[in-house]
Amino acid sequence: MRDKIFNYISPNFFYGWIIVAVANLGIFSSGPGQSHTFSVFVGPIGKDLGLSSTSIASAYGLATLIAAFMLPYMGKLIDKYGARKTLIVVSIILGISCIFFGAASNFLMLTVGFGFLRFFGQGSLMLGCANLVSQWFERKRGFAMSIMALGFGISMAIHPPLSQFMIDEFGWKVAWIFLGISTWIIMVPTLFLLAWNTPESVDLLPDGVNKQNNIKNNNDTIEGLDLSQALREKSFYILAAMWFGMAMLVTTLHFYQVTILTSQGITADFAAGLFTVSAIAMVLFMPIIGKLFDNFPTNYVLAIGLIINFISLMSITFATNEYYAFLYAVFFGINNAISMTMFGYIWPRYFGRKHLGSIQGTGQMIGVIGASLGPLPVGFAIDYIGDSLVTIRYLSIYPLIVTFLTIFFLKHPSSLTKK
Repeated sequence: MRDKIFNYISPNFFYGWIIVAVANLGIFSSGPGQSHTFSVFVGPIGKDLGLSSTSIASAYGLATLIAAFMLPYMGKLIDKYGARKTLIVVSIILGISCIFFGAASNFLMLTVGFGFLRFFGQGSLMLGCANLVSQWFERKRGFAMSIMALGFGISMAIHPPLSQFMIDEFGWKVAWIFLGISTWIIMVPTLFLLAWNTPESVDLLPDGVNKQNNIKNNNDTIEGLDLSQALREKSFYILAAMWFGMAMLVTTLHFYQVTILTSQGITADFAAGLFTVSAIAMVLFMPIIGKLFDNFPTNYVLAIGLIINFISLMSITFATNEYYAFLYAVFFGINNAISMTMFGYIWPRYFGRKHLGSIQGTGQMIGVIGASLGPLPVGFAIDYIGDSLVTIRYLSIYPLIVTFLTIFFLKHPSSLTKK
């Protein structure tokens, strides 16, 4: 049946765009493992299980950190079995994890549930979807990644209010059962019927290149370094430093936006509403960011992203009225657009597609570690210094340092044919 569906597609239409749509659904379906969905459950879970916000946050952070170190193994499974089979299994287990989380009755079950949701949702599902799109696109990879990443913005718009509605009507436990079943309905048949691991597996080439006119790749060989080779390249460590910092600092702003802005005289309602402004800016700028990656030198586009990260951090420290807070939200939305596009783009761009799963898995691990550790310095400053602004301004130096490294030292490995 899957072959018949593929054959029904017009040969003039590149099937890779169907893959992008599948991956977009996958990024959306990672919502049960994302922070924006968890946020509406903290109060009801704490009230029902008698746990403090600190206890829940500790369970969340610990589970995220443990899940991060498992992602390279998921990457190796993707290399071995292909993204399609791996994602089908991941989607099934993610649904089960949602139902298990809804059955949590104590701190231990909550921590284990967080671990499964973070590993299979925020980690593995996003990793596999990025792998799929990376395999099907090269010259248009930036734009394809940006369209895939729109699923994250849609999840931000749908999952929190939908979850809140389910909590209000049926309770938080039933809400998680609904999230689990919806994950199965959305992802399992879609992956089973529409996903293909690589264009070569269906006698195509990335970007829809005509095989007969393709003189660069006569034997259809997929190029790429393996993980051990990538780890010997200084570019890997520059990219790792960049992705670690981006994930760390974006998560910090997500986590403390309302706290920081209310301490500067902004109302809590207005501060929370700025997430919508950021989401709109993110969706509007994602295709633009993708086109920049496709048409300009990658290291310069990454440098622009790092500078936007610096501006986001600095601007929140000066957001003492609604006008400046609105400007911060726009910059932060652009920051999110860049980070969501680059997370799947940078690894195949510099290290090829052949062993992409293990390299991407290691990169994803580095980002998740950054995300789990990011809020700690600002949290410490709020609790023990009483003011986070100086700490945030010091943290903003980090992206500037990595900008310098990116512009002058980030190079494509000489052992790979330059795209």
